[in-house]
Amino acid sequence: MPELPEVETTARGIAPHLTGARITGVSVREPRLRRPVPADLASRLHDRTLLAVSRRAKYLQFDFGTGQLLIHLGMSGSLRIISPETPVTAHDHVDLCFGDRVLRYRDPRRFGLMLWLTPGEEATHPLLAPLGIEPLCATFDGHWLYRATREARRPIKSFIMDSHRIVGVGNIYASESLFRAGIHPLAIAGRLGPARCERLAGAIRDTLRDAIAAGGSSLRDFVRTDGQPGYFQQQYFVYGRDGEPCRHCGRPVERMVIGQRASFLCTQCQRR
Repeated sequence: MPELPEVETTARGIAPHLTGARITGVSVREPRLRRPVPADLASRLHDRTLLAVSRRAKYLQFDFGTGQLLIHLGMSGSLRIISPETPVTAHDHVDLCFGDRVLRYRDPRRFGLMLWLTPGEEATHPLLAPLGIEPLCATFDGHWLYRATREARRPIKSFIMDSHRIVGVGNIYASESLFRAGIHPLAIAGRLGPARCERLAGAIRDTLRDAIAAGGSSLRDFVRTDGQPGYFQQQYFVYGRDGEPCRHCGRPVERMVIGQRASFLCTQCQRR
């Protein structure tokens, strides 16, 4: 599933090319996504100008002034800027036409969604309202993390992956961040002191920024808007490397299951 770095990479790839461009047509070939594509999407977008492209958690927001188009890429979705002459394939479900450019939504598994939000609805919509803090915002730091975890009795990995607390720290980036911070994923969140919270907050920010700079990870079907894969998986310290030597100490990386998700760690470098 595309995580925060992949979604941020997508937003940054689209914005310079389509911000300020006007919709000249909408083609919905398959409306049956995780939630149905609005039947009136074409009429809502007719002749509208794209004012801004942004990201909230793992959602893309396309601001047209009269409302926002909210897109989630699901498990296998992608958005690519192509020419109108590009042939359509079986999994190309929606085209947003901007004159001589098309923003094409492709989703083999159809777990993504495309919804219309009226002005102001982004603050109250049930998909967005419960979301937690953005880990790349200025207010996310060790002090925030220390205060937020004081009553938490669950593993720190489960805490940082809870989107009601912190958004966008998926399984890959949680494992990598905890390794960088030297913290065992089973360490109880509420027992982390200020110094370890500061290390972890910094590790989360650094891991996500490094992943964005590398264009995200190319797990499953993720590709960037130019059709190229992300390359952050080449920098993994622990994720998916069970049995391989730790890049720091040489001890074999271990795999365990936490909250029904595979976790990877070095028991020499990461302590409870």
